[in-house]
Amino acid sequence: MAEAERIIGTPDSEDAGAGAEPERADGTQGPEAANEAANEATGSGGSAESADAEAGTPAAEAEEAAESEQPKGRRKIAVLFAVAAVAYALDLISKLIVVAELEHHEPIELIGDWLKLQAIRNAGAAFGIGEAFTVIFTVIAAVVIVVIARLARKLYSLPWAIALGLLLGGALGNLTDRIFRAPGVFEGAVVDFIAPKGFAVFNLADSAIVCGGVLIVLLSFRGLDPDGTVHKD
Repeated sequence: MAEAERIIGTPDSEDAGAGAEPERADGTQGPEAANEAANEATGSGGSAESADAEAGTPAAEAEEAAESEQPKGRRKIAVLFAVAAVAYALDLISKLIVVAELEHHEPIELIGDWLKLQAIRNAGAAFGIGEAFTVIFTVIAAVVIVVIARLARKLYSLPWAIALGLLLGGALGNLTDRIFRAPGVFEGAVVDFIAPKGFAVFNLADSAIVCGGVLIVLLSFRGLDPDGTVHKD
C-alpha cells in the first residue's frame, strides 16, 4: 500500500519540481526569478521617482519664477541705459551748441533778468561748488558710474531704473567735459549755461543728477528697493 502511494505521488512531486525553477548551486536564482526581482525594483524606483518629482515641485516653481523674472530685469536695465543715453545726448548736444554759438558772446535773456543763457567754464562740481577739487570730483563721477553699472544687475524696479539712468547720464556728461576739455585730462572745466537769477549757473547734466538724486530719496522714503521689494519700518 505504501508502495502504491509512493508510485501515485511521484507524478505530483515531479510536476511540482517542474513548476519551480531549481536553485543554482551558488545560491543564486534563475532567470525568471531575477526578472521578477528586477520588475519589482523598477516599480519601486518609479514610485520613488514620482515621489521625488512631487517633492521637488516647489523648487521647480521657484526656478520657473526666477526664469520669468529675468526678462523683467533685462527690461529695467534697458530702461536705465535708455534714460542715461537720452540725458547724456541732450547734455552733450546742448554744450556743443553753447560753445559754438554762445561762448564769448553776451548772455541771452529768456525771462528778463530771471533766467538767462550764459556760457561759463566751471572747474568745480555741480553748480560751481569746490573748484579747487576738480580731480577729486572726476574720480567721484567715475566711481558713481561703476557703482550704477554694478547695481543694474539686480535692478527690477522701473522708478529706480529711471533715477539711476538720470544719475548715469548726468555723470557721464560732466565726466566727458572733465576728460576732453581744457585745461587737461581729468582737470577739464565743465560747460555751464543755465543762469537763473540769484542762483549758480548749471547745465543739463547737473539737472539730471539732481533729479535722479531727488527721485532716489523719495523712493527710499517709500521703502522701495532697487530689486523691486518694498519694506516698511
